[in-house]
Formats: sequence, structure tokens, C-alpha cells
Amino acid sequence: MSKKETTNPKEARKQNYEAKKMNTSDNFKKKKDNDLPWWVELLFVQIGLPDKLLIKILKAQKKSKEFIKNENKSIIIFLFVITTLAYFYPVIKHAKNKLDCEAIAKNYIIKNKNIIGINNREIKMISTNFCYGGEEIYEIENLKN
Repeated sequence: MSKKETTNPKEARKQNYEAKKMNTSDNFKKKKDNDLPWWVELLFVQIGLPDKLLIKILKAQKKSKEFIKNENKSIIIFLFVITTLAYFYPVIKHAKNKLDCEAIAKNYIIKNKNIIGINNREIKMISTNFCYGGEEIYEIENLKN
């Protein structure tokens, strides 16, 4: 019969504890050796803002990083929608201004010009022409004379 090797569980635990202790002490030294970020140095060391504010800022920073990490897809969709709206806003605004101009010009033509013999489509055409710099509206006035 062959002898089975036996290990002492206390020795294994002691080795694991010492390995963890070494890792934590190395990590602690690395963290301790890091310099403060420039904004912490400026705001809280040089200017002297309260430490409670620093704690709140760091908590908010941690929460925002977690939120970005967890909600990455939602943030990308939101930014895409905002970018799309910002891209099309000038086009929509131009179309609205054009329609407003046409409506005002049409009302002006109906109220102030002699429109006998001119149908609605022609009035719309003349108002559109006027909004883009045309001068056909002035020819209607000549019909009075």
C-alpha cells in the first residue's frame, strides 16, 4: 500500500493568510504612494474647501461611474436621440418659418390686393414666390389700375 500524502489544514490556512497579507500590504503601499489628483490638491488643500464636500463629490463620482457602466446601452440610445434632434432642428425651424411666411403673405394678398380671377393655388404660389424674394406680388397691384 502506498502512503497518501496528507497536508495540515492549519499550515495551508497560514500560508494563504500570509500571501493575502503580503498582497494587501503591497496594495496599501501602492495606494498610499499615489499623489492626489490636481483638482483635489487645488480645491481642498490650497483653497481649503470643506472635507464633507470632497466626500460628496467622490461618492457622486463613484455612483456616476457605476451608472455609466450599468446603463451603457441606455446612455448611447439617449445620446443618439439628442444628436438626431439637434441635427434636424435647423431643418424643422426653416420649414416652420417658410410656412409662417407663406401664411402671412397669403393673408396679405387676400386683404390688400385685387384677387378677382385668382384661385387659391395661384395665391399660394405667389405667396411662396414672395417669401423667396420674388416680386410677382407687386404685379397683382397693377391689375387694379
